[in-house]
Parts: sequence; C-alpha cells; structure tokens
Amino acid sequence: MLALLLTAAPALAATARYRCEAVYLPARSTWVRSVEIEHDARRVVALRVDGVPVYSFAVDGTVVRTALDNERITFDTASGQWQSDFRGLAQSQGRCERGVDE
Repeated sequence: MLALLLTAAPALAATARYRCEAVYLPARSTWVRSVEIEHDARRVVALRVDGVPVYSFAVDGTVVRTALDNERITFDTASGQWQSDFRGLAQSQGRCERGVDE
C-alpha cells in the first residue's frame, strides 16, 4: 500500500525565470520583461509575463506562445529569443537570459 501512495503523489513543480531585453519598434525603446515558466517533469503548468499570469499558452518544443493584453508573445527557451507584436502597430525583438530557478 505504501508503494501505491508514493506513485500517486504529484510531481513537484519548478520555476524557470528569464530576464528579457526587448527593443520595441517603431519607438526604438527598450523594455525589460520577465518570463516565469512553472513546469513539472512532463509539462508547463503555468506561465507569467512581468509577474502577470497568462491563462492561455501553447508550447511547441522549446517555443512558448501566448498573449497578454493586446500583445502577442513568442518566446524561445532554447535560443533565448523574445518576439512580440501589438496588433501590427509595434513589434519587439530581444534576447533573454535565464536567471536562478526555484
């Protein structure tokens, strides 16, 4: 019975943190953005951008796609690249560095 209890326990989630410097055009302004990816051994369970939880996201390998307010965001964890689009009015690109995980 003890073995059954051990296998039924949920996996503990870990959080990967990234700090991104995105350059927004046409204004040519740089914004520092943060991405937190909460995951267990099998999947991403939560995503936060600038500390705000996003309720819908898609994961395709190392790429995470989501939207926050009117900004569509694509984040590649392997290459450390950030891209976003404000409904065609402004776009951003930048690089991200992984911080300390929990």
